[in-house]
Amino acid sequence: MDASPTSAAPPSHGPGPADATRPPTPGRPPFLPPAPAPGPGARLRRLAVPVGVMAAVVGAFGYVGAVDPNEPGHYPACPLLRLTGLYCPGCGGLRSAHAFAHGDIAAALGSNALAVAGYVLFAVLWVVWTARAARGRPMSIAAGPAVWWGIGAVLIVFSVVRNLPFGAALAP
Repeated sequence: MDASPTSAAPPSHGPGPADATRPPTPGRPPFLPPAPAPGPGARLRRLAVPVGVMAAVVGAFGYVGAVDPNEPGHYPACPLLRLTGLYCPGCGGLRSAHAFAHGDIAAALGSNALAVAGYVLFAVLWVVWTARAARGRPMSIAAGPAVWWGIGAVLIVFSVVRNLPFGAALAP
């Protein structure tokens, strides 16, 4: 029997003998086993969240489509409109969603054009998110401060213009 240091087993980083011959994965503690290979249900699990979000949106649009916001008493009034008489960026959003759910795009744009732009943006982002999830890629939107300030500026300008006489076409 040779007891030389070259024949000794390398130092173990974990509980099992397989871990002794495998180098540790970067970013993963050496005592954890490797991640399991994706099985046949992995794609369904990856799509669960985007499909769930779309189900919630379809449910919300279905409710607004069934319960007409044009009839008084179904939804609360906008507090800003009630207190000041000014339209906020969301005023007309429920009427817009109701018209959009019924396929009346012109009425939806007339109620709240910014909301319709939001519906389209959501649809595009949802398709990208779902396609990336199906491929196993993460979806991340890295919006810096400039993007958020820009969104805020668009909302403020939209609110101001729709409350001015020349912007009456944007009022609900």
